[in-house]
Amino acid sequence: MRVSENELLFLTDDGIRQHIELLFFAYKSFTSDPDQILEKNGLGRAHHRALHFINCRPGLTVSELLDVLGITKQSLNRVLRRLIELEYVQSEIGSLDRRERHLSLTEKGSRFEQELSTAQRKRIREAFLKAGPEAVGGFRKVLGHIIDPSLDEMVEKFGTGQKDRG
Repeated sequence: MRVSENELLFLTDDGIRQHIELLFFAYKSFTSDPDQILEKNGLGRAHHRALHFINCRPGLTVSELLDVLGITKQSLNRVLRRLIELEYVQSEIGSLDRRERHLSLTEKGSRFEQELSTAQRKRIREAFLKAGPEAVGGFRKVLGHIIDPSLDEMVEKFGTGQKDRG
């Protein structure tokens, strides 16, 4: 089957640039509500990301969180120290390996993470409803192709499910 030039316009440098800009603005909108809440509490996006992934996998080790966030040990220590001070996160020594620290949210931390993610879930739910199931499937497929294959195991580990590269 032959594809017309017009059908491939999204592959031009200009078409790609436009989608990069849309991703930027979508991310800016997606993070705007939690950013306001974080700022009021003297926290930043790294704190939010840590809370998100600890919430997804209670018992997550510090080492696993380092891998997911891709930040330095020093940066993560600052983030975790603050979250522990605020009583959002608790750290427990590993039962099999005492060098490991297992992280989980406290009740207070769960409420705070819920507050941060509520607006984001609402924004995504509304966009999905407006776009429809076919567009949502296409969006998931595009995201699956953007994410580096070296992250497949991590994506699956966090309950995100298999990436759709079909």
